[in-house]
Amino acid sequence: MITFLRSLFNSKIGLIVSFLFIVLVAISFAGADITGSMGSGTGLGGSTVAEVGKHDISTEELSMRVNNQLDVQRRQSPGLDMTNFISAGGFEDTLEQMINVRALEEFARSIGLGVSKRLVDGDIASIPAFNGPNGQFDRTTFLSVLSQRKVTEKQLRDDIAADLYTRQMLVPVAGATRIPASIARPYAALALESRSGLVGFVPSTAMAKGTPPTQAELDAYYKQNVARYTVPERRVIRYATFGKAMLADKAKPTEAEIAAAYKADAAKYGARETRSLTQVILQDQNAARAFEAKVKGGTSFAAAAQQAGLEPAALAEQDRAKLTELASKAVADAAFAAAQGAITAPQRSGLGWHVVRVDSVKAVPARTLESVRGEITETLGKQKLDAALADLAAKIEDSIADGATFDEVVKANGLTAISTPAITAAGIDPDNQAFRPDPAFARFIEPAFEATVDDDPIVETIVQGEQYALSDVERIVPATPRPLAQIRDQVAQAFELERASRQARAIADAIIAKASKGVPLAQAINEAGVKLPAPETIGGRRMELTAGGQRVPPPLALLFSMAEKGAKRLEAPGKQGWFIVYLDKITPGDIASQPQLVAGLQAEMGRVMGQEYVSQFANAAKAELGVKRNAKAAATLKRQLTGTDSVQ
Repeated sequence: MITFLRSLFNSKIGLIVSFLFIVLVAISFAGADITGSMGSGTGLGGSTVAEVGKHDISTEELSMRVNNQLDVQRRQSPGLDMTNFISAGGFEDTLEQMINVRALEEFARSIGLGVSKRLVDGDIASIPAFNGPNGQFDRTTFLSVLSQRKVTEKQLRDDIAADLYTRQMLVPVAGATRIPASIARPYAALALESRSGLVGFVPSTAMAKGTPPTQAELDAYYKQNVARYTVPERRVIRYATFGKAMLADKAKPTEAEIAAAYKADAAKYGARETRSLTQVILQDQNAARAFEAKVKGGTSFAAAAQQAGLEPAALAEQDRAKLTELASKAVADAAFAAAQGAITAPQRSGLGWHVVRVDSVKAVPARTLESVRGEITETLGKQKLDAALADLAAKIEDSIADGATFDEVVKANGLTAISTPAITAAGIDPDNQAFRPDPAFARFIEPAFEATVDDDPIVETIVQGEQYALSDVERIVPATPRPLAQIRDQVAQAFELERASRQARAIADAIIAKASKGVPLAQAINEAGVKLPAPETIGGRRMELTAGGQRVPPPLALLFSMAEKGAKRLEAPGKQGWFIVYLDKITPGDIASQPQLVAGLQAEMGRVMGQEYVSQFANAAKAELGVKRNAKAAATLKRQLTGTDSVQ
């Protein structure tokens, strides 16, 4: 049904205006897997990318939102990267959503709507990621999670407040639509309508070939269709890749560096102890002491917890620092002072009073330098390799800034230059169809077609933090038509095909003229004077044609836009011939056979109308407040996010 409605209303059903996206922070937290990029910090600065009324949207804020949107999309498409996300319009969608939300929030404030601190507190408390070990909201956990994600409490509160303002505005707007059954019934009947007819085909190949075209005819045809035979602008691009592979020998750590790293991480490699524990947390100290006494008196830990209405929590292999962070220093000190199997006296944390049982004690011996040499060597090697690549990239960019040419930079840094043939913006060499550019090269074809021969070389990202390339436009070949002499056979074939297509159209028109006067289509086709395929039966019920989102063949789609007992022609792709579609019978839909369809259409149409109301309401809010966009700042941010502006 949804596909049918799309075709009826030509509306973008499914592309719902996602004004509530602003709380993606909360959505990410609520998903338990807190892997978003919120607060990832791009160092992009705070220039304004848009102004909504009195509210500025900074590049830093937009960058944060784009990264978060990308992470949300990656949950459905794990292979999605920033470049593909932005190419698909994710950047513009995110900015527009932010503008919509800010406009609605400001408009809500201007008309006197309010959001209380208590309401925001309630939303925060409902996010599972902020719950402590007892399953309830815990402020210590809340602040710890925000710190890990580099999100301030104010940012989160502002986001949730914006969502609450938006909900107050849009829920009544979206829900204000109710489609009467009298409106839905005609569409329901239309969905149930059936049509049957015939389709014939007049192929261009059935036409007589005729005499070969004369030179004058070819000249005229070539001139009329010269754009078809014009090779688009091409460019010869030089590039030289550089990355970690060429720097590996310079990144090997020395023995002194390995020893220094081992010494610096002495605590990490020294002997330590972990303990597996079971705990309960009680809110009252006396109750905690009573629980301790009951367990020490012979009641099992689990039974005592059940009697107290509690669920014991198992904490596997905790070290002292980890337990201190999870609970408190007092709890950790008591747990690591007790013997295996012992019960600790109640100790307090921000969550309440902890009673802990020591289930097992595991001693982890110290690791010698030799035992961790490989681990340290790998870590130091990666660090040195990252630094070496960053230094090389900075050196190359500094050279370019100082006026060095492509050749000078290549020579000074021991790079290898590669020149492409004259290729189009699609990476195709028209003179060599077998040419295939290096897949990595595809990333900087587009920037090369935006540059000129006199522009400075550009550093392009191939794999962020791994491999880069220096590119330069060596030569530009303007768009040029291929000489007719080179493509004479190709032009002659096209000329003959078009001539045959015109002949096929004339025959199709003659068949349609007869069919319109009552001659059966099969008879009209047989009397065409050319051997043609027999017509085939086509038809079906309207709502079933697009079931499952399947593509409707063009002749069948035409059948459902014609008058009964009429015939029409339809050109086949590539001038291969002409379809003749004849509509024999229309059977009106019987709503009584599917009465539930009316109610379904009412609901579906109501949702569509509600989305339209929401969209128009947001547009009105933006018009009321005024919106200014900084296209230059947006373009710069897009390049920075995709790594095409400079090496970070």
